[in-house]
Amino acid sequence: MKDTRRLARLVCLSLACWVGSYAQGQIVKMVEIPAGSFYMGSDGWGENLDEAPVHQVTLSKPFRMGVTEVTNAQYEMFRPEHKMLRGKNNVSTEDDDAVVNVSYQDALDFCKWLSDKEGKHYRLPTEAEWEYACRAGTYTLYHTGDGLAGSMRRNQTIARDYQPVSLKVGQTPPNAFGLYDMHGNVEEWCMDWYGPYEAGKQIDPKGPVEGEFRVTRGGSHHTPDEYLRSANRMAMIPEDKHSLTGFRVVECEEALSTKALDLTKPVFMEPIVFVRPPISGANVPFYKHNHQPSVTWCENGDLLAIWFSANAENGRGMVVLSSRLHPGATEWTSAELFYKVPDRNMTGSSLFNDGKGKLFHFNGVEAAGDWQNLMMVMRTSTDNGFSWSKSKIIAPEHTKRHQVVSGTSMTPEGWMIQVCDAGPGSHDGAAVHISKDGGQTWNDPWDGAPMPDFKDGGIGTTIAGIHAGVVRLKNGHLLALGRGNSLIGEKGKKIMPMSISKDMGKTWEYHLSEFPAIDGGQRLVLMRLKEGPILLVSFTDHPQRTRKQDLGMEFTDSKGNKIKGYGMYAALSYDEGKTWPVKRLMVDGKERHLNGGAWTGYFTMDATHAEPRGYLAGTQTPDGMIHILSSRIHYRFNLKWLEENKY
Repeated sequence: MKDTRRLARLVCLSLACWVGSYAQGQIVKMVEIPAGSFYMGSDGWGENLDEAPVHQVTLSKPFRMGVTEVTNAQYEMFRPEHKMLRGKNNVSTEDDDAVVNVSYQDALDFCKWLSDKEGKHYRLPTEAEWEYACRAGTYTLYHTGDGLAGSMRRNQTIARDYQPVSLKVGQTPPNAFGLYDMHGNVEEWCMDWYGPYEAGKQIDPKGPVEGEFRVTRGGSHHTPDEYLRSANRMAMIPEDKHSLTGFRVVECEEALSTKALDLTKPVFMEPIVFVRPPISGANVPFYKHNHQPSVTWCENGDLLAIWFSANAENGRGMVVLSSRLHPGATEWTSAELFYKVPDRNMTGSSLFNDGKGKLFHFNGVEAAGDWQNLMMVMRTSTDNGFSWSKSKIIAPEHTKRHQVVSGTSMTPEGWMIQVCDAGPGSHDGAAVHISKDGGQTWNDPWDGAPMPDFKDGGIGTTIAGIHAGVVRLKNGHLLALGRGNSLIGEKGKKIMPMSISKDMGKTWEYHLSEFPAIDGGQRLVLMRLKEGPILLVSFTDHPQRTRKQDLGMEFTDSKGNKIKGYGMYAALSYDEGKTWPVKRLMVDGKERHLNGGAWTGYFTMDATHAEPRGYLAGTQTPDGMIHILSSRIHYRFNLKWLEENKY
C-alpha cells in the first residue's frame, strides 16, 4: 500500500510538472525525473548477455525528460522536408505520431535547434537515464509488470512487411514518472556508444568513450515483446535511419552553478578538488601522479576537465582521465577514462570550446615512453563531450614541437592556435600550430631555423619559455609568456620573458616582462577575457627559491596598504599587454590547509599566501565566471573580484 501511494504521488507530481512546462510554451512537454539509485541490467541469457552484470547506478541530479517521443509535428518545425517521409512503410503518418526515419545526428541536430530556440539545454538521454526513467522504481520485465497490456501492442511480431499501425504518442497509461510509450511504439536513440557493462557501483555513467554503434532502447512496433523489456539493449550504426526508430529528449539544468550568484558584485568561491578517484570497482586506471590539466565549458552547463594520471611521467602507463562539474553541483564527478592509446605515453592535452557547439580535444602521443617524440592528434565532440570522434592525426611526425599545452584559442578570423612545447627540456621554448579551416589542416610556421639564443631584444623562431600561454592582440600580433629561458632584470633578478610575433608565429621578439620567472612544477595561464582585458595567472616565485631569499610580490590589501604576498596571483592588462595595473593575490583572507597534488603537495592558504605552484589551466564560462585549475584544485572568481582588489 505504501509503494502504491508513493507511485501515485510521483504520478501527480510528474503530471503537474508536465502541465507547468507546457504552459510555459515549451515545444516538447517535459516531466521531472528525480535523482536516485537503481539496479541496471539483468542477469542476461542467450542473446541478452549484454544486459549483465546487474550493477548499481546513481543518477546524482534530477533531470527532465520528454513525456512522449518527439512527434512528426515537433520535428518538422525544425526540418520541414521530413514530411516527405511520412507514411513510409505504412507507419508514422500523422502530426502526433512519433517521428521515425531519423539518424543519431538528426536527433542531435534537433536537440541543438530546440536548445537555441528556447534558450535551454536539450540532449538525448544517456542509456542509464533511459532505463532509470523507464523502470520508474520497478524491477519487473516491464514497468507494467511481467507482461504488456493489449493497448500497448503495435503488432508485436516479426514482420517482413509492416502493417498499418498508429504511432500516435501518449495513448496508453504512463509509468509512475508520467512517461508514455517507454515500451514499444518506436525505439529511441540514446547518447551512449554501445559497449559492455562494467561491474561495480557507478555514478552518472555515460557509456564507452568511443565505439561503432549507438544505443537504442524501448523496442518498437513490429518487434517481439522481449525486445521491449526495460533492460533490453539494442544498437544501431549512427548513420542508419529506418521506420522503427525515433527519439525523446532530456532537458539539462539550464545554467552553471554560478547562475544564482550576482556576478555584478565581486565573487570568489570556495576552492574545491577536481581530481577525484574513480568509483570503487569502476576499473578505471588511477595512479599516484595526477597532473597537467585542461578545462573547458560545455553548452549543457557542465565544466569538463582532463588530466594525465601516471606513476612516472616518462612511462607508457600514462592515461588521460576526465571529471565533470555539473550545474549546481558542489563536487566534481569521480574520474573516468577519457583517452588512452594502449602502451603509449600520452603527455600533453588541451580542451577547447569553439563557441559554436563543438568541443576540441588535442593530445600528444609518443611512440615510446618519453615525451620528446610525439605526434599530435585531435578529436571533436558535438554532444558536450559525452562522445568523441575517432582520433585524427594532425601532426604525424613523432618529433619535437608536438607536446600539447592547455590553452587553445581562436582569433577573430576564426583561426585556431594550439601551443606546444618545442622540446622536452625546461628551456626549449614553445611553438604554435595554426589552423585556418576549423581544425581540418594545421601548420607550424617554423621554417627549420635553429633555436635562438634567448635574450632581451633578441629575435628567434621559438617562444621564450615552455608551457607558454599565447593571446592574439588587437593589432594582429601574438603575445606569449612562458616558463624558463628567463631574462635578467635589475639586481640580477630572474624575469619572465615576453615574446611578441608580428607574423603569426614564424618569428618572435624577446623582451623583459614585469613578472618574476617561474620554474619547475609551475605553469601559467594567459587568456583574453570576454570583457576585453588580458588575464595572466602565474606565481610570485618558486617555493624552493623562496626558502633561500624572501621574494614574493607587492600587492595592495583591502585598505590600500602595500603587503608582501606569495604564490599564485592574477594580473590584468587593458592595453594589450603593455601594462598590468591590476595584480591580485589569489586569496580571500580565509585560512585553509589544502593539498595541491602533483608537485605541490600540502600548503597553507591565508591572507598573504596562495598556492605556491601547480600546472594551471583556465576557461571563462558564458556567464563571465573565470575558472582556474591547478594540478588538483579548482578556483572560481569573476572580473569584478579582481578589479576591486578586496579580500
